[in-house]
Amino acid sequence: MKQSLGFYFFTAAAMLLLPAASLMPQDTLSFSGDTDLLRRSFFSPQPDSSDDGESGAAASAPESEASAESYRVLDISTGEVLEVPLKTYLIGAVCAEMPATFEPEALKAQAVAVHTYAERIRRRNQHSPDPSLLGADFSNDAGKYQAYYTESQLRTAYGDAYETCYAKAAAAVEAVASELIYHEGEPIIAAFHAISGGKTESSEAIWGEPLSYLVSVDSAADTAAPRYQETVSFSPDDIKASVHKVFPDVQFSDDAAAWCKVLTVSDAGTVLTMQCGNTVCSGQQVREMLGLRSACFTIEFSDGVFRFTTKGYGHTVGMSQYGANEMAKNGASYKEILAHYYPDTTLSAISVS
Repeated sequence: MKQSLGFYFFTAAAMLLLPAASLMPQDTLSFSGDTDLLRRSFFSPQPDSSDDGESGAAASAPESEASAESYRVLDISTGEVLEVPLKTYLIGAVCAEMPATFEPEALKAQAVAVHTYAERIRRRNQHSPDPSLLGADFSNDAGKYQAYYTESQLRTAYGDAYETCYAKAAAAVEAVASELIYHEGEPIIAAFHAISGGKTESSEAIWGEPLSYLVSVDSAADTAAPRYQETVSFSPDDIKASVHKVFPDVQFSDDAAAWCKVLTVSDAGTVLTMQCGNTVCSGQQVREMLGLRSACFTIEFSDGVFRFTTKGYGHTVGMSQYGANEMAKNGASYKEILAHYYPDTTLSAISVS
């Protein structure tokens, strides 16, 4: 799920400690780089599950849908399928997705989100197995699934702070390991991201799939986040080359100033459609083509240079990690955080060994 805060900070630490480290930032669940990949991952059909017949209110998970005691994780570096105890997996995923320095209630909210995501994917693969996973529930490929780090990776990243950080994440997991977020009887698509543009975005705007619990909500605290707003510059040749990779037949006029024009924008500030030469792209396509921090951007052309100013970081759907931490600082509980970012959902207890 990436370009999440934890993944960002972990990678920075790993690169300082391991000059040859292969742990590079990826766009995955929390930060959509390949929007179509995420849409397929999120919106694949789920196995039938029971609900109480009331829209938006989930019943407690039936025994057959209890959480796994462990997850089977395909290690893409070795091809081995690892049997990882549930709580060990959740700790590794929380630490990979959110800085352990965050507030305890924010860490709890993150723990519920990563557990809900893992359960959704596990159940999907039970229903319709992915042969490439070799029998695993999912892999540790952060380009396809949420990030997960082993104890040795976390020791490397945290160094002398490992014991403190691990204990803090473990306490958060222990407190909420029996809870999942449900909508109409099944685990939700628990999308999350680092920083919104001041409002989170709807799933419909980003993936074309409307969901009552992934709608735009206020996250004004994000505007105070580090690197909330950034400007990057591109030459006309840069723009041509990037667009041609995705749209090889696109044509550009002699007037570079007329090449790029924002056409439609969502209420949350995400660019929905944009003119690129003689074709129309989505804002997410432009974000991916140019490697922008988000699709919430404006464009200026001056002195022969295109300047894209972005707000936020990630696909901006679901829970803002920075916003969650600010809510926790202001006294919100993890339940209040989850209810804010995932409206029309219910926390339900599950059976966990």
